[in-house]
Amino acid sequence: QVQLVESGGGSVQAGGSLRLSCAAFGYTYSIERMGWFRQAPGKEREGVAAIYTDGGSTYYADSVKGRFTISQDNAKNTVYLQMNSLKPEDTAMYYCAAGQAYSGYWYWESRYNYWGQGTQVTVSS
Repeated sequence: QVQLVESGGGSVQAGGSLRLSCAAFGYTYSIERMGWFRQAPGKEREGVAAIYTDGGSTYYADSVKGRFTISQDNAKNTVYLQMNSLKPEDTAMYYCAAGQAYSGYWYWESRYNYWGQGTQVTVSS
């Protein structure tokens, strides 16, 4: 089992920055990928970014490319999502996820086995 604990959400004005953290506990050696997903009210959950733990390959949704950066600190079993130039449309509940599968597209939710409780990000105009 793997437990994920997110932190770092909050409220910010448009153009501002936030950094989300996701700490993993338990059998973290089995994790091949870590991802961030978000869900806005009335919308489906969508992939934001992902990083593969072996090699550090990263992937981003088109809507956040150039503004968000996903990174990992393997010594701390923690993944970060640095969010810059935030827009009101970034407002959502953000979820951290961990997957044991290496194959499959990074945004496939089915490839993630563990999910955090979510952290709210609110961007005002």
